[in-house]
Amino acid sequence: MVRVQEIPLNQIKRPLPRATDPNKVQTLMESIAEIGQQEPIDVLEVDGQYYGFSGCHRYEACQRLGKETVLARVRKAPRSVLKMHLA
Repeated sequence: MVRVQEIPLNQIKRPLPRATDPNKVQTLMESIAEIGQQEPIDVLEVDGQYYGFSGCHRYEACQRLGKETVLARVRKAPRSVLKMHLA
């Protein structure tokens, strides 16, 4: 089951380092500041913890704008699915 909700940025763990394009982050910051976040990021919820593996540009844009939350598509998953993402 997938649900969309606002999640505090400080509760999302991002276990894999991602390189972001500064120009894309800046463009997203301008868009989010003007019209809000249009597309949620995807997170896994495993044992009550949130893990983000995509949406790194949107995540960083929200973070740089000083937002406390980010719109996220949340999918509950067992630890085995998390391990597959980390492999």
